[in-house]
Amino acid sequence: MAIIDFAGLSAQLGRDGKLAALDLGTRTIGVAASDLRRMLASPVGVIRRTKLAPDLVALDAMLAPHHPLALVLGLPLNMDGTEGPRCQSVRQFATNLVNHAPPALRELPLFLQDERLSTAAVTRGMIDDYDMTRARRAERVDAAAAAWILESTLQRLANAPP
Repeated sequence: MAIIDFAGLSAQLGRDGKLAALDLGTRTIGVAASDLRRMLASPVGVIRRTKLAPDLVALDAMLAPHHPLALVLGLPLNMDGTEGPRCQSVRQFATNLVNHAPPALRELPLFLQDERLSTAAVTRGMIDDYDMTRARRAERVDAAAAAWILESTLQRLANAPP
């Protein structure tokens, strides 16, 4: 696995094939996957974080049935576009994925996608559209945020020049 930029991601991917995304939190990792044609991003689940090795094994097991061609990791930039402490944490996790992930994950290209306001947007949508309780939102917000991050990447790919 290598950390690549958007041009590298776009160049490496063919027309079809699934992508997966992660919304990295301090206590959980939200996971989402796309369909084969990259038209839809769907929440897959949430991993409760413990230590790096078990987290990577759980991530590998959750993504294995989807066979993604690349992995998108949300990068929580500040509103002015600068990187803060949360970005450093995400970049360290990305480095750990590159160096310590199980072989199937280690081979995937890794792209860092701007995820400003992803959790806020998803939470607002859950309240406005579905009138979910706070407890119900807490169960689903991280996976839904991962789907939001993945949808952002899918839109960029769809609009990228051939």
